[in-house]
Amino acid sequence: METIKEIVRDAPFGQLVRYATHNGFFKYPEELPDFEIPSAYTDVEKLPSHTAGVEGTSTRNSTSTTPLPSHTLPFSPSRLEADLALHATESNSHAIAPVKTADGLILAEWYTTTDTANPQNWSQGKKAWTAFLICLYTFIVYAGSSIYVSRYGIGPLLFAPLSEVPQLGRNIPYITTFALFTILTLPTALVDNLGGFLFLRFLLGFFGSPCLANGGATMQDLYSLLHIPYGLAFWTAAAFAGPALGPLLSGFSVYAENWRWSQWELLWMAAPVFLLFFFFLPETQPTTILLYRSARLRALTGNPNIHTQTEIDRKGTKFSTELLDTLIKPLEICVKDPALFFINVYSALTYGIYYSFFEVFPLVYLEIYGFSVGEMTIVFLSIIVGCVIAMTIYFSYLRFYLIPDILKRGLRPQEHRLVPAIFASFGVPIGLFIFGWTARQSVHWIVSTIGIAIYSTSVYIIFQAVFSYVPMSYPQYAASLFAGNDFCRSAFAFGSVLFSRPMYLKLGIGKGISLLGGLSVMGIVSLIRSSKSVNAR
Repeated sequence: METIKEIVRDAPFGQLVRYATHNGFFKYPEELPDFEIPSAYTDVEKLPSHTAGVEGTSTRNSTSTTPLPSHTLPFSPSRLEADLALHATESNSHAIAPVKTADGLILAEWYTTTDTANPQNWSQGKKAWTAFLICLYTFIVYAGSSIYVSRYGIGPLLFAPLSEVPQLGRNIPYITTFALFTILTLPTALVDNLGGFLFLRFLLGFFGSPCLANGGATMQDLYSLLHIPYGLAFWTAAAFAGPALGPLLSGFSVYAENWRWSQWELLWMAAPVFLLFFFFLPETQPTTILLYRSARLRALTGNPNIHTQTEIDRKGTKFSTELLDTLIKPLEICVKDPALFFINVYSALTYGIYYSFFEVFPLVYLEIYGFSVGEMTIVFLSIIVGCVIAMTIYFSYLRFYLIPDILKRGLRPQEHRLVPAIFASFGVPIGLFIFGWTARQSVHWIVSTIGIAIYSTSVYIIFQAVFSYVPMSYPQYAASLFAGNDFCRSAFAFGSVLFSRPMYLKLGIGKGISLLGGLSVMGIVSLIRSSKSVNAR
């Protein structure tokens, strides 16, 4: 019961109630009369001094020297040590003494190593619930992208950096944009002209987009280095399954009624999940949680010197300047870092091929095999089959290799996370060639769907490796780097929807797919070259 109360308190509804009642309801522990202030915040003379930032905030040359606490760093040697120590001691709790800076400021911290305010220490049920909501949200938005294919790439470039601003956190971008997404599904279902429909679909893509980047960052907030691949795997599955099931959800209803039913279905899916978000989605951004804790401690102790490291680093910086830096820096990284640039380009190519299926499937299964529209949408289930197979393979890789390897050898360079993608990259052209050259009346339709399953299995593993690699490169910009990757993927997916049908009609199914498969072979060579940096380290 207490956990449910905490979830509601930390959700947008609880925060609005606190604001409206001047913190009269849904109080935090520091606001209760029986709260005992940790002695470390009152006996400041005994606090250890802090004169240098924590090292290892990134496995690359970091673009920021912010000395974040080791157990809040998403991917770092210090964070790994904390995770392994907690893994070894299990439920043992130890007090965390705040650090005093040279100029007398006290850094607000988690109270203990098992402080339940830290999302890393939430119960498995609370973590699973939060992750489930994010995955459900991601599935709905991606399903909407293929019900009527639309553009999602621009929104994350704005909303993902906003989620990294401590004053805003994850929930404010989530709830405001999802509210607008849900509201806009209504006029989209009622609009009676093409121009208005296209404009509303663009807005739906824009405001539905935070899940495309922030979802991965939320999983990073919740799970330790040892277990975050599992969280990312389920989030990736939701993103992968959404476009595949979107046509199935709308195929029969649109054929039986009209196109408006597809938009009504999107509203029926989005509205209940928005209500769950509003009442039951807790904030997960650690720097945001600590920011408001420090404010409560200042009010409780009367000591104005209690601050978070983020507040100290950004003191005197205008919010507009901070926001501009947050928006520009990730774009700068994506352009200047050749490895990330290649990863984004390869992801875009792979994802664009995935979305080209929405144009080639009607040509193959309607015109060649004579399926109905509803029957054709069932073929998309082969993508789900591939996703399930890929999850089984990837979870086995985590369970029997990656996690034991980390426990034994420690955290390797981030390029090591790309190794599964090297093997999976061979499956991309294989699956494409099988699909492209068996899509003919003389060959049973099941053979071409096997090619699709092989392709989707391979692509899932590639994306899972990429989504593990990207945040490890520059941890403090994780959500923004996900946004940059999503922009590249969405831009090429948008383009592929435009050029795919003319290409297939001009070249034919086999040659058109072979062209895409040939481009995929180039990715194999590049991934193998990237892996050499792992062996060299």
